[in-house]
Amino acid sequence: MRSSARRHETVGLTRSGEERRHPHRGRRFRADAAGWDVVAVREGWRGLVEPIFEDLGPAQVSGILPRGGTIIGTSRTNPFKLEAVDKVLQNFSDRGLDALVAIGGEDTLGVAARLYAEHQLPVVGVPKTIDNDLSGTDYTFGFDTAVSIATEAIDRLHTTAESHNRVMVVEVMGRHTGWIAVMSGIAGGADVILVPEIPLDFEEVAEAIRKRHAHGKNFSIVVVSEGCELPGLADAEERDQFGHVILSKRGVGDALGREIEQRTGYETRVTVLGHVQRGGSPTARDRLLATRFGLKAADLALGGEFGQMAALQGDDVVAVPLAEATAELKVVPREWYDVARAFFG
Repeated sequence: MRSSARRHETVGLTRSGEERRHPHRGRRFRADAAGWDVVAVREGWRGLVEPIFEDLGPAQVSGILPRGGTIIGTSRTNPFKLEAVDKVLQNFSDRGLDALVAIGGEDTLGVAARLYAEHQLPVVGVPKTIDNDLSGTDYTFGFDTAVSIATEAIDRLHTTAESHNRVMVVEVMGRHTGWIAVMSGIAGGADVILVPEIPLDFEEVAEAIRKRHAHGKNFSIVVVSEGCELPGLADAEERDQFGHVILSKRGVGDALGREIEQRTGYETRVTVLGHVQRGGSPTARDRLLATRFGLKAADLALGGEFGQMAALQGDDVVAVPLAEATAELKVVPREWYDVARAFFG
């Protein structure tokens, strides 16, 4: 690797994991002002393994602010799993990159942290995950949009649940943490909220629904994170390169719906929001946060402050070590769940 003390001229931009709106605009402005060239490393870490590069200029990033998804592609490639770290380092050098900005969640930034710590790759991170589970930052961009989409879905399901006297189970994303479930459930007025952090008790859920019916409330909304552990529900065998179970094949919502119907006798329907939470136009808050993160990441790269991640703490965008941000997940604290539980029934 070249010394970080030299003046950098070319910065690579990559992202992995789920798709969500990215802060190319802010980074493009800072890079142009500093006289840098910006190169897209396409398809996440795969783009440094194969390699797949594309120059990014004003024409490529114009008009992307209201768009969801990503213009540079994404993948779930893990160079450590593929034993392809040497390829990453060689392709980084061959392309003439002086710095890399990695956008993603725990897996993407976990790879970035290891590449920096073990191989001195000059990389900075931007926290992007709808799960909002990265430590060191109050919020990740993509989360607010996902919560807004889930809340709107819950709002819509209220009317059909009430009209047909049904229990509606809404399965939302959240592999290890229940931030989307808690936030959207509270905002949408859910009657029961279930998250991976708190062990699930089928009978407690059924009893909460029975009590509602006993008080003349003949419908219920139950929000459940896809990563919840249900008694008797085995994990799907298919996994990605980071070793994660493909959650869309577990069927948490369907299993919970069947259990509720069997225990209560009330007609139950299940809605799995799935990837609709990742698509569409981002909220204003996510657009602003992504832009601020992009500007901070550009400043870190320009200043040679590698091994850092842009983070939101209070109202300030600051730098935190990648190693710290990826050391452990930011789980939903008990007090947040207690707020949600206060409205059960």
